[in-house]
Amino acid sequence: MSVLGRLRNIRLQDAVWLLLFAALGFASPTQSAGEIFLLLCLAALQVAEPRLEALNSPQGKVVSALIKLGLGYILVGLTNGVSSSYYLILLLPVVSAATTLGVTGTIVITLLACLSYLSFLLPVYVDWSQVTLTDDGVRELSLRLLFLVVTAFLTYELAQAGRRQEQRYRATLEELAAANRSLKEAEATIRRSERLAALGQLSAGLAHELRNPLGTIRASAEMLKKNVAGRGEVAAELAGFIASEVDRVNSLVTRFLEFARPLELRLEVCELTEVIDRAVARVERDSGPGRAAIFKNYSPDIRPFPMDAELLERVFYNLLLNAVQASPPGGAVTVKTRPAGEGVEISVIDRGSGIEPRHLENIFNPFFTTKPDGVGLGLSIVSKIVDQHGGTMSVESEAGKGSVFRVHLPTKPAGSASSSSA
Repeated sequence: MSVLGRLRNIRLQDAVWLLLFAALGFASPTQSAGEIFLLLCLAALQVAEPRLEALNSPQGKVVSALIKLGLGYILVGLTNGVSSSYYLILLLPVVSAATTLGVTGTIVITLLACLSYLSFLLPVYVDWSQVTLTDDGVRELSLRLLFLVVTAFLTYELAQAGRRQEQRYRATLEELAAANRSLKEAEATIRRSERLAALGQLSAGLAHELRNPLGTIRASAEMLKKNVAGRGEVAAELAGFIASEVDRVNSLVTRFLEFARPLELRLEVCELTEVIDRAVARVERDSGPGRAAIFKNYSPDIRPFPMDAELLERVFYNLLLNAVQASPPGGAVTVKTRPAGEGVEISVIDRGSGIEPRHLENIFNPFFTTKPDGVGLGLSIVSKIVDQHGGTMSVESEAGKGSVFRVHLPTKPAGSASSSSA
């Protein structure tokens, strides 16, 4: 790293710490080598502490406070003990403990600092045959100890206030992040709805325009088949191909119209589990042997609520069929229900091939499909039905690990969704 890069890594507070400890050494009346060395050690520890991962763990913070306490104790001991002008250096470990440790750590370090200062009254340090502790001396000693305790308490309270404020900021940030995610989901839903509306109008117009010529082609194929009957198998077979392909295209046009046509919900109070059970039975019948097994995990807390049972059965049928087709033979698909806010959530979970991340944004768009023989209207119609019920859909998927489709339905549909039965 260049000299300029090293200078950029020096924080302002590091320079302030170094200046303060240099001033302490300069102001010392003795300026002994041991005293200067201890001040340098304390300065180095104070500057290096934020940069050392080992000292930033809970155990490391305790070790750092104890090292500062030990260095401060030696410094006070070298400079006249209980009469030392450096007694305030014991505030350094006390303040460090109050700002980085909990209440227990603060009390322990403060108590050790007080006891270490009182230890200088032991006969090892003081010749009591020649020294008398006066009342003024006792008061001065008490004041110095009280300063340590009061400073520890005030610093701890300020640190706790800072921590509480940080927690509030963090909670606010999480709420903002959640609101931002909800906003993005709402924007995606609106964009999808706009695309669906535009494509629905296009599909309706195109389907109506195709219906008439398809009918003419189908009738002509039938007449051709009757006229060539007995004249050649090839001509009859070709006429049959025309008719069958017209039927296939007509079926596709019908699906276009189904997608484009406004839905009219027939709301009745029904059991959600019964609707899902019918969809599961259809999937098990249509998917044949060797398919993935479907497991049910129903919540008993979901009461009957208004819904269009026929349309929702179609929703769950499509989701379950897709999950079974995406799963390997003998795999597992789970359909799960649970209360969610003022509604219910139905999840269809598989451990199949999953969906590529680049496709997740488009899977509900009409005419988008990754299946070679797919049309790309299944999930679009499913999404439209759920939207009409006032619900929402979401998907989580990882390629090669499976997908989770979630349908959230309100148990009290909005008035706009509860159209009268046709």
